[in-house]
Amino acid sequence: MNNSIVTILRKAGNRIALFLSVLLISIAGFAQDTKTVDINVNSKGDGNFFSNPIVWVVGGAVFILLLVALLRSNRNNA
Repeated sequence: MNNSIVTILRKAGNRIALFLSVLLISIAGFAQDTKTVDINVNSKGDGNFFSNPIVWVVGGAVFILLLVALLRSNRNNA
């Protein structure tokens, strides 16, 4: 009998926790601001360094070199 009371209380606790979680998530969803989307497309270019393709090529080359160096050092240790 004592075991059945514990399972009933555990199920009730799970349902209450689920209800409160869903309630808080829905409140957070309704609390979002409904401002219109303002997109500013600048076709002239700002001169940002990451818009330059050379930066992407150099970054990719550095990434590949680091990857090769890490993989080669792991092979020597094994």
